[in-house]
Amino acid sequence: MKKHLALLLILFASSAQAAKTVDIVIRGGTVLTMAGPDIPNGGVAIDKGKIIAVGDVRAYHGRTTIDATGDAVLPGFINTHTHAAMVLFRGIADDRALMDWLTHYIFPAEAKNVTPDFVKWGTRLAAAEMIGSGTTTFADMYYFEDEVAQETKRAGLRGILGETLIDFPAPDNKTWGAAVDYIRKFVKKWQGDSLITPALAPHAPYTVSREHLIETRKLADELRAPILIHVSETRDELNQISEKQGGLTPGLYLATIGFLGHDVLAAHCVWLTAEEIRLFAEKGVGVAHCPQSNMMLASGIAPVVEMRKGGVNVGLGTDGAASNDDLDMIQEMGTAARLQKISNRDPQALSARDVLEMATIGGARALGMDKSIGSLEPGKLADVIVISLKQPRTQPVYSVESAIVYAASGTSVVTTICNGRILMRDGKVLTVDVPAAIAKAKQYRAQVLRSLHQD
Repeated sequence: MKKHLALLLILFASSAQAAKTVDIVIRGGTVLTMAGPDIPNGGVAIDKGKIIAVGDVRAYHGRTTIDATGDAVLPGFINTHTHAAMVLFRGIADDRALMDWLTHYIFPAEAKNVTPDFVKWGTRLAAAEMIGSGTTTFADMYYFEDEVAQETKRAGLRGILGETLIDFPAPDNKTWGAAVDYIRKFVKKWQGDSLITPALAPHAPYTVSREHLIETRKLADELRAPILIHVSETRDELNQISEKQGGLTPGLYLATIGFLGHDVLAAHCVWLTAEEIRLFAEKGVGVAHCPQSNMMLASGIAPVVEMRKGGVNVGLGTDGAASNDDLDMIQEMGTAARLQKISNRDPQALSARDVLEMATIGGARALGMDKSIGSLEPGKLADVIVISLKQPRTQPVYSVESAIVYAASGTSVVTTICNGRILMRDGKVLTVDVPAAIAKAKQYRAQVLRSLHQD
């Protein structure tokens, strides 16, 4: 008996020594790799910022071990379109159409309030919200984008960050030339960073002239930086472009001036025609679908089913919190699926699995980053989240995908890891001082209200 026990102890010790020590091991969850079938009672091993193993991780010992029993483990969400700092305008002007919302509320409020400090604190608050709801990568378009980059990196998030180009004085750059100079410095500073991808963000075809759109295209080619732009968001935009560009639609107009390419991410695309869908697929243009913002502003319902069938890479975005009014990608998924069901009068138009793909690997494809993020596969960057399925709102679980998309919410996310760094554990955000960000948001609320009542 003693010999038998001794042998067992030797075997146990030998097994423990054989286990490879890595930074993080997640065990016991249902793993949604988004690259193949779900793996029940699986895990993920992470080391030096990358995924080492997926599924059976018994050969690994983690310096940090996360028990995901009863939970779902999946790639971090990729928010393909937002304006992070605009969380400080959350709720400022609801229940209005886009042009009214922009011209009478947002543009005036930005002119009077947006400063580097405003953008810093707005991004900090947005980072806390995104980390808390499972977003690990986001594409941003705003002003003072260097401040956005600094706060994004400080929080540990991955960002494709576009400095806005627009044909009227902006809060950070009062002339087109100043904006171009800013972008050159911005791209040079951040290009090659492990978390930050600097980008150019011409606002839209109706706010940037033909000459400047062509210049932006050339500048992007020169700097080898991606382009983020709003396209075909509303009927008003269609009418403006048609009147100025000989009856062309926004997508066709951009095609005729040589603007489109695989490095372009077009946000909204609510009114794309069949010809534009074909062109976008041919040119490799990614699309960011923002259903809740499009609903809030009554912009319309994007032809998501047609775009996906036509070969366009479609990701999911929240848009800014001023027109959504949150950055919760789980809510966005549920809305996207339900909206396509009703608009197509087909309950199978967009499934739970479909929108999970849009929020992960689909977003990565739209951004041209699918070789490094968007799915849980060995060798990819370790952007991983854990979603609790043990809450009353998700029980009982018949389908993990259904439980996440139709029953869970952003508050169901309990762990967020980006680039192998734990940003949230057991529901507590670790990389942002959340109380300080909330306190600062309240101060800015008072300032914004005063500024809007000055006239």
